Formats: sequence, C-alpha cells, structure tokens
Amino acid sequence: MNTNFGKLPRLAGLCSMERAMGPGLSIDDCVARLKRYHYAFKRLHEIFLARLTAEPIYELKMGFSLHAHYCAEHATALRQRVGEMREPPLGLEVVPDGSLEIFFDEIRSAPTTIELVYGIYIVAVPALMVGLKKHMQDTNPLADAPSVRLCRFALLELEDMATFGTQAMLALLKAPTSKPSVAWVELLNDCLRTAGGLSGARQVNGASGATRTPVRHYSAERFVYDKVPKRDVRFPDPYNMGVNAEVFLYDEKMPADAKVLMMFYKRLREIDVPEMMASIIMETPGKPWTYYRDMTRQLWDEARHAMMGEVGFEKLGVDWPKNVMVNFTWSLGLNTQLTPMERHGVLYFIEQGLMPKNGKRYEWEVGLKSHCALSGLFQDYDWADEVLHARIGRDWYLKEFKNASQGVEYGDKCWSKVLMGWREWRDQGLTQHRNWWRNCYLQACEKAGTQPDPAVLSYNTSYEQVRADLKNISGSA
Repeated sequence: MNTNFGKLPRLAGLCSMERAMGPGLSIDDCVARLKRYHYAFKRLHEIFLARLTAEPIYELKMGFSLHAHYCAEHATALRQRVGEMREPPLGLEVVPDGSLEIFFDEIRSAPTTIELVYGIYIVAVPALMVGLKKHMQDTNPLADAPSVRLCRFALLELEDMATFGTQAMLALLKAPTSKPSVAWVELLNDCLRTAGGLSGARQVNGASGATRTPVRHYSAERFVYDKVPKRDVRFPDPYNMGVNAEVFLYDEKMPADAKVLMMFYKRLREIDVPEMMASIIMETPGKPWTYYRDMTRQLWDEARHAMMGEVGFEKLGVDWPKNVMVNFTWSLGLNTQLTPMERHGVLYFIEQGLMPKNGKRYEWEVGLKSHCALSGLFQDYDWADEVLHARIGRDWYLKEFKNASQGVEYGDKCWSKVLMGWREWRDQGLTQHRNWWRNCYLQACEKAGTQPDPAVLSYNTSYEQVRADLKNISGSA
C-alpha cells in the first residue's frame, strides 16, 4: 500500500506539532483553575435554584431550570477531572477566592429580576466563558486534552445560556422597570478584577487590576431562600382548583381528543414541580454532589414537561393564559407545610402512582388514540422520564426506609397532611374556582372545526373532594 503518511493528520487531530511542543499549565496550575470553574458552575447552579421558585416570569423559570441542569452536569464533569489529577481530599468544597464568593453572593441576593438576569447572564456567564477560553489557550492541548474537551463542551452550553440571557435582558429593558444599579455592576466587575477573573489567570500573571477587598452591597444581609411560588400575569387565577383533570382523564366515557386537552393541562401545570423540587434541593444540605445533580436533572425534566403542555395548547390553538387556569396550589402547599423530606415523600408517592398501566402508559395510549400525534410523542417521552425519576427516587429517597412499601406509605401520609384551602381561598376572594374547562374545550373545537360533545362540555368536577391521585379528601378548609 502506497500511503503518503506525511499528509495524515498527526496527534489525532488535536493540534499541530508546534502547538504540542509549546508550553502549558502544570498540574498544580491546571487543577487550581479547574477548581475555580467548578466553583463558578456550582454557585450558578445554586443561584438558579435559589431564585427559581419566587421568580414570577414563566420563561425565566424554564430557563433557570435548564441552566441549573447544565451547571450541575459541568460541575460534575469538572469534579471527576480534578479527581483524575489529584488524590483525595480534593478541596472541591473550599472557596477558591474571597472576591469570587462575594461576586456570586451579590448575584444571588440581587433584589430585582433585571439585576439578577444581568448579574448571571451579562457578567458571570461571559466571565466564565473567558476563563475557559483562556484555559484552552494556556494549557498544552495534548498533555491536558481531557480538560480541553471539558472546556469545549462547557462553552457550547454557556454560549446558549449567554444568548438566552441577552435576549431576556433586552426584553426586560423594554419593560417599565428599573435598570441595574451602576454602582452594583461596578462592584461585580471589581470582584472579578480582584479575583483575577474567574480563572485567576490575570491574578497569577500579576495583572489583577485591583488590590482592595470588595465591599458587600446586597449580600451584606444574609440571603433567605423564598420558597413561596410566584407567577406572572398569564396565571391570573393561581389558586383555582375548579377542574379536576384526573377524574376526566380516567373516565372511560370521555373521548381521547378531549382527554388530550386535559393532558396538556396536566403537563403545563407541572411548572409547580420545579418550584417544589428547588425547595427540596435548597433546604437539603450535606448530601453527596450526585444527589444534587440527579435531583436537578429531574427538576429540568419537569420543566420540559410544562413546556410540552405549553406547546400542545399552541398546537391546538388554545389561548391558555385566557382559557386555562394553571394553579400553584400544590407547590404552595408542599413548600409551606412540609419538610424537605416530606416533600420528597410526596413526590415519590406520586411517581409510583404513575408507573402502573393506568399511569403514564395510559396517557401515552390516549395520545396515540387521539388525532393529535404531538400528544402521543410528548407522552412517550414523558413516560420515559418518569422511569428515570423512579430510579432517582430509589437512589436518594428509598434508602431512608427499610423497604419500598414503607417509603410509599410515608409519602401518602405526608400528602394527606397538606391542607388545600379550597373553601378558604374562595371565601378570601383569592379564587372562585371557576370552571374554565368549557371555554378551553370550545376554543379547541372551534380551531379543529369539530362539534363540541355535550357530555364533555358539561364536565364540572373540581378538586374540592378528590385528590389528583383520585383519593378522596376527608374535608377541605
């Protein structure tokens, strides 16, 4: 075989021979930088979850859910890489720089949405991108190829985060709201200068640009996690429990096409699961990092499910902010009445109820029977996600019990403890539990060009006495 070896890519295509023969970071310097990137991803993960529940804007809740997942995954990869280069203890829980600690504390404590978004996406994310690019520039691409790979993958998703943040910032600036404080923005930049950037490279090279310790502003007061869910104006009746989706869905007499609407409602209503799961994660310290990674993955999946409902209503031509009253009563009740462990118990109990044939499989079959192929597709993936979530529950919840049945029983009892103030909310004028189903169904029929079914149109069962798992409620407040 007459092969011209000189034209074959050398060094597996990683880089040129000249680049590989150049200088690079020592193991000590490389690990020091990786720890700072890890710290940045871990703090951003915390900030996203710390602010998700009380953030009213729907798109930001969804974005925070996704980006928390990204940060958890990249933090996990960096932890593994550091473990490949150093023997324990790895020092991954040590704050690498006091100015970086102030930097992220300030963003977490930002008092307004616009400052929060600015701090995360306009300052922190770009600074992290600069650090990762600097690492790729300074390290030897052959000797440190595993780290370069992590940096490249992280930059892909950081680019997406930066794009989302820029678009969000432009939209927020058009709204009648205050701009970020100039002094506060300068404080963030001062923190980065003092720390030598997120990588610390400028500090190492003697070009820090600042010598004094930054003075805390918003973070001078201790941060308090707000676990009370909040919603924007597209959720005008968040206490509404007037339409029991499950009773309708499992009624054999109801047609599949109408059940699809209820399933899209159930999916969109899952916005309350990230709101609740964020509270579990935020209020459960001291777990192994893989616990937080797995729980954040599930949180993101639940946000995806909510967006599936949003897309489904859009597909069927239903104006959901007007004709579908998506409530937050579940996350409100669990977050304010139960401990984190009790909330996890309720979550696991519900997940187990979704695994039998009358659970997610049933919803998928309904989607296939309908004239909405999108519903069948979404339910197929929703079902697959629940299999993963059941595994996460077994890994991190069931280990606290002697057996699975004990864990399920505990979750059932915890849910029974939650008092849904059905009558109280009505009497306080917070909601009239209006039956919104009629308008939703009529609009879907109009868009599809079909005649409404009188039996479907007259559906009028609420959550006053029947829980979402079809268990009767002994009484309502």
